[in-house]
Amino acid sequence: MNYYLAPMEGITGYIFRNAYQKYFHNVDCYYTPFLAPNKHKSFTSKEQNDILPEHNQGMRVVPQVLTNQAQHFIHTAKMLEQMGYDEVNLNLGCPSATVVTKQKGAGFLAVPDRLEHFLEDIYGAVPIPISIKTRIGMADAGEFADLVDLFNQFPVKELIVHPRVQKDLYNHTPNWNAFGLAVRESRHPLCYNGDLFTAEAYHSFCAAFPDITAVMLGRGVLRNPGLIGEIRGDGPVSRKTLKLFHDEILSG
Repeated sequence: MNYYLAPMEGITGYIFRNAYQKYFHNVDCYYTPFLAPNKHKSFTSKEQNDILPEHNQGMRVVPQVLTNQAQHFIHTAKMLEQMGYDEVNLNLGCPSATVVTKQKGAGFLAVPDRLEHFLEDIYGAVPIPISIKTRIGMADAGEFADLVDLFNQFPVKELIVHPRVQKDLYNHTPNWNAFGLAVRESRHPLCYNGDLFTAEAYHSFCAAFPDITAVMLGRGVLRNPGLIGEIRGDGPVSRKTLKLFHDEILSG
């Protein structure tokens, strides 16, 4: 299994990533909190710090981009390639109202025709692979079948699915039936994301979807930094390691 660390704004930046890598080093890929390109075509100082190659040594990092403007995405992706990144991730999952009302993040799913034109533009112009992190719709899981068909038209490097609709935010139970539809119908490699907070939950997921080879963990790792170790059978994290990890973040 490949383990990914979810992008969480204001939390899983480079300070957290470096501390986690130092004391646990069991994440195969880290996704940055989203970059939000603007008309100035430049990164904020916070974004720049988070993606500087010297702040991300010794780990695989994929920058995530949040926008509904193809030219902004293309320009940002090309800048990231020049910095040495070999993949960029499109955010179609953020459920925040301030994002969704601008038809970004999960809000972009509400306008599939516009999203299709956006994907045509970026996949035709970006020189590095593009993965997608998505929810299953805005209001109803029935939207997901059409979204899978849409994604199937493009060379998506990997489809990371959080099987909730936008209106769920982080409430209710992830919809494994919808994820099963992706397993059956998607042409792309899949990664699952959503509520794997314990080793028991992880093993239940694996029993239900034995062919999936990547999971993205977020809140579960924040609650228990030793979660991946427990999944692998290493037992709980020691107090000493937890204290060192905490102090590394604090000093950063």
